[in-house]
Amino acid sequence: MDPTSIAKLITKEADVTPTVLAAMADTDDPRLKEIMTSMVTHLHQFLLETRPTEAEFEYALRWIVEIGQFTNEFHNEVVLAADVVGASTLIDLINNDGMQGETMSALLGPFYRGDAPACANGECIARSETPGPSLFFSGKVVGADGAPIAGAALDVWQASPVGLYENQDETQEDCNLRGKFTSGADGRFHFQSVKPAGYPVPTGGPVGVLLRAQKRTPMRPAHIHFIVSAPGHKTLITQIFSDSPEALATDVVFGAKQQIVGDFRMHTQPHPDYPGATLPFYTCEYDFRLVEGTPVFPVPPISGKKS
Repeated sequence: MDPTSIAKLITKEADVTPTVLAAMADTDDPRLKEIMTSMVTHLHQFLLETRPTEAEFEYALRWIVEIGQFTNEFHNEVVLAADVVGASTLIDLINNDGMQGETMSALLGPFYRGDAPACANGECIARSETPGPSLFFSGKVVGADGAPIAGAALDVWQASPVGLYENQDETQEDCNLRGKFTSGADGRFHFQSVKPAGYPVPTGGPVGVLLRAQKRTPMRPAHIHFIVSAPGHKTLITQIFSDSPEALATDVVFGAKQQIVGDFRMHTQPHPDYPGATLPFYTCEYDFRLVEGTPVFPVPPISGKKS
């Protein structure tokens, strides 16, 4: 054997990182090279710092495998895992800092389907019998200058007040509490639903094992998801929250932000703007502000309903 090649073999801890980096040095894609160089460097440093045992390393690999095994067309454990360790919120803030005057964004979450039915303004997205007081949500979509944006699309989805999205719950109709609306010439939109409630994220898989080991709450504060888009504008992915300060502060996926807490008002008396509404009911008005840019849409983490 060539003595030169023998000298390049790994013989101690300090040899591993430079040897792996050298093996990747000819990567043509500069961004891939940058990302993988940084990832390997930090991963190796993490391993050297924490010094896992072989049993701990094997357990970690099994946990990662189980994340994939628990992911299917109606449940995405991979996205959930990224959410509960704060990675999704960090990626969101890296790419959407809210400093250009736009509405603050929030993580997509693991329950976006992307096939919500088109609805006329004013329609109710509670398609099956859904408990909870009625909610009348309204607002307008505007640009950075405050001018109304006509024809903006608003993709809306939420969990039922029992704490389940319809794809998790066989008792709910397909696409219950999901809908896609379009703003009018004045930028306005409105729809009916039920007031959202806080709920636990799914804990039957490896993410639940992690949360229990860390003695963490699995709860998310009450919220409604929105994807707001319009030609010539950056797509806004956000959530409008309705819950106590404590619930917001202990959001298991770290997604709650003060700027996107809505004013959900309870009405205990009849109101002329909402004739026939069953008491008590809630209203919320929230305006979405978009900035100029190219619309880009996320790949839905799920595509179907549990049967």
